[in-house]
Amino acid sequence: MANASSVARPAVLSDLIPGARVRDVALVVGGAALTGLAAQLTFPMWPVPVTGQTFAVVLVGAALGMGRAALSMLLYMLVGVAGVPWFAEGASGFGGPTFGYVIGFIAAAALVGKLAERGGDRTVARTVGTMVLGNLVIYAFGVPVLMATLGLGLGKALAVGVIPFLLGDAVKIAIAAGLLPTAWKLARR
Repeated sequence: MANASSVARPAVLSDLIPGARVRDVALVVGGAALTGLAAQLTFPMWPVPVTGQTFAVVLVGAALGMGRAALSMLLYMLVGVAGVPWFAEGASGFGGPTFGYVIGFIAAAALVGKLAERGGDRTVARTVGTMVLGNLVIYAFGVPVLMATLGLGLGKALAVGVIPFLLGDAVKIAIAAGLLPTAWKLARR
């Protein structure tokens, strides 16, 4: 018989949901769908539109943990490559100047998920740090592909593929920093 001290603590918020296998499949599919929906919230800019995708990616990472979050973003990418128009601005398919960001979603979700498993989403300060790192990973994948596909130098790629997004990313990070620690507090009640 297990006593209260030997019961495993949930690593991430989604671990609070019962039914492991069905839950995991539903969460992976749901995370991909959330990201696809968030991608449709766009403000057109060239060559990379402002979207809700990065917010969805980091939230999925924090809520699902490393493995499920990475699978969710992999599913998002594969379904989009297969032709479902749920990338930014209703795009689909493989390649293009923004595809590096989509690849980066997988790595970012995995990193954010791993950090969340270690408590990176329990306080405002930790959540900010976790989300900043997740966004840096997205940029680390996106900028080189942007450079290669459009023939841009690093300075120009940063000017069109990072700098215009910093304020929006800061707002998204602030929202996540309010949501995630609050969700943990509510879950503990």
